[in-house]
Amino acid sequence: MITIAEAQYKNDYRIKLKFNTGEEGIADLSDIIERYSIAAPLKNITEFQKFYLDEWPTLAWSCGFDLSPETLYERATGNKVKWIEAKCE
Repeated sequence: MITIAEAQYKNDYRIKLKFNTGEEGIADLSDIIERYSIAAPLKNITEFQKFYLDEWPTLAWSCGFDLSPETLYERATGNKVKWIEAKCE
């Protein structure tokens, strides 16, 4: 199971993530913020910066928006999550 160990705001809609696997990378979330209406408050960069790690742990915001750790892992590292690949075969 992929989880987020650390998250640090970088700039714009980019967050540096470290995962429980030891891997890390930067996830650009600008397209996601535009795609989902629940994320509309996060278009304000000050609100975007107020993310926290929830109980999964993954990124979440007080407006109710969150992203799966697997999605963030794939965006930040460029690697597919193994168990998702296996299910799709």
